[in-house]
Amino acid sequence: MKLEARRIEAFLRDPGASRAVLLYGEDAGLIRERAVQLVRVVAGAADDPFRVVELQRDEVSRIPDEMASMSLSGGRRVVRVRDATDAATSFVQTALAGRTDGLLVLEAPGLPSKGRLRTLLERSADGVAIGCYPQEGRALEQGIRDTLAGFDVRADADALTWLAGQLGADRSVTLREVEKLALYAGAGGEVDIVAARVCVGDLAGLSLEDALFAATSGDVAGTDRALGLAMAEGAAPVGVLRACLQHLQRLQRTRAAMAGGLSASEAAKMARPPVFFRREAAFIGALRLWPADTLQAACVRIFDAERACKRTGAPAEVISRSAVLGLAQRAALALRR
Repeated sequence: MKLEARRIEAFLRDPGASRAVLLYGEDAGLIRERAVQLVRVVAGAADDPFRVVELQRDEVSRIPDEMASMSLSGGRRVVRVRDATDAATSFVQTALAGRTDGLLVLEAPGLPSKGRLRTLLERSADGVAIGCYPQEGRALEQGIRDTLAGFDVRADADALTWLAGQLGADRSVTLREVEKLALYAGAGGEVDIVAARVCVGDLAGLSLEDALFAATSGDVAGTDRALGLAMAEGAAPVGVLRACLQHLQRLQRTRAAMAGGLSASEAAKMARPPVFFRREAAFIGALRLWPADTLQAACVRIFDAERACKRTGAPAEVISRSAVLGLAQRAALALRR
């Protein structure tokens, strides 16, 4: 069955008699976190050699045999499969046809929404499918705020908005970076946007920000280099597209302010989240290259690209890179006019 969002936390604390759990979605860090939680709940520890076995994506043929094996120390056995794909479907089906009480945990980031493995688990009486998606918007800001509060640290509104634009694609990365920021501020401290940029400056988010500013400035080669670096450092394809949409929407809001009579530089100073002073020139230049109607069309294209990542089964990284590079090419043409 497909588990509703409101029931996920309770299920992770007690999976009951479920025999297979599929963790899918774009947030690889959240998938890992939930997999570890399930393993610990059932086996007592994530690395118990007598009750836990881990398989890689090329070892899925072992699933039926491992599920049929009994634990030497007693208790329920857990089979954890990393990077599962639709190639595991027939082996999972065979395992579910058996009678053992072991738990199969399948980690499947990027699994197609209509894939065979997901369909099998959603229709199985003994199986559960759980979507693991990045937090965004107010939910992400609240998550960052709550994590900082656990260290007796608060953040101002601009810092929270900027952090939410850089983080969120991978839960484990987000937690690590926010914890680092909390240690920097110290108990009782407050994080402003300068501190946020200093502490999160080595994250893939800055490489991604480089790519987005290069794209809207018409620097095709720079976009390609920075985007490749961001993805190599862990930026998820859907996370790239969402950050791109936020960047375009900030340009839209600033463009709207210009329609009220402000100059490009005056409107840029009012942008939220604030534009880092080293990027002001690129931001103002982009305002001149992107009329309001073209920005709206670009937002639609990025939204469509995110939907294609989730629904078409085509490589998400290819879709994401093509969409962002398309923006850079469009801006480069505008520069030559």
